[in-house]
Amino acid sequence: MNIVDTKNLYNLLGVSILYVLNINQCNMVKSYQGAVIEKVKSSGKQLVAVSDWMSTNLITFKPDQPIYEVIDKLLSNKISGAPVVNDKNEVVGVISEGDCLKEIVKGKYDNIPTLSGKVKDHMSTKVMTIDPGTNVFEVGQTFLNLRLRRLPVIDKFGKLVGQISQKDVMRAVSKMRSSTW
Repeated sequence: MNIVDTKNLYNLLGVSILYVLNINQCNMVKSYQGAVIEKVKSSGKQLVAVSDWMSTNLITFKPDQPIYEVIDKLLSNKISGAPVVNDKNEVVGVISEGDCLKEIVKGKYDNIPTLSGKVKDHMSTKVMTIDPGTNVFEVGQTFLNLRLRRLPVIDKFGKLVGQISQKDVMRAVSKMRSSTW
């Protein structure tokens, strides 16, 4: 007989994270279903939305841009990555320092880094996005769970409206007073 054991690990600003384990008679974990985010009724605690803390003046790239332009912009703006958008301002990928580094290392084998690739050849196309109304604490948990550094923020029409980073979440928390938690 299987028993489902649900433990409420913590309640953070009206959001409960529950871990569900399927345990058999020998108390061995049979399967792990993962984290389930359960919305609970608000208890008057302040919710802090992504839209309050996201960056809106973004550096973006186009899929057909040369990789050397990306490297120049990342370095000159002291950023580690940026969204790649199409002509309709829809996110089609993300390009990072690591993606650019792959092109540089590839050139080493020819004894000359040519940097002739295009953004579309090196960008990540599986992009997780987030809604502007999402709570920054949920985003922080997502950054930790998925080991992400930034997330593009998309409106209800699928258009890029901003980006939130780990630094933005830390900035939001540092501005809050302990009485608002």
